[in-house]
Amino acid sequence: MAEARTPAQIEADIVRRRQELAVTLDEIGVRLHPKTIMDEAKAKAAQAVDRTAGRAYVAANRAVSDVRAQLVSENGTPRLERVIPVAMVGVAVIGLLALRTRRRR
Repeated sequence: MAEARTPAQIEADIVRRRQELAVTLDEIGVRLHPKTIMDEAKAKAAQAVDRTAGRAYVAANRAVSDVRAQLVSENGTPRLERVIPVAMVGVAVIGLLALRTRRRR
């Protein structure tokens, strides 16, 4: 059987619950404050940008490594049979761009 509580115990419980409720309402007020909402949105956006930038860096690094593997042998010497054609294509593209620029003038 439960013991009967004294009026002092009941009053102490009421005071404690009021304090807990006040803390809870303060926390809700902080969470719903426009500045808090904006700060959380900014933080989420920054995380998304960081993730995207990280993925882009990894993809670019992988692409550079793949190209390097195609143009340089395991011992670090250039693979001339692959470098020369790539260089010739680069020179041709630059030449075509230069001709195009001159014709526009």
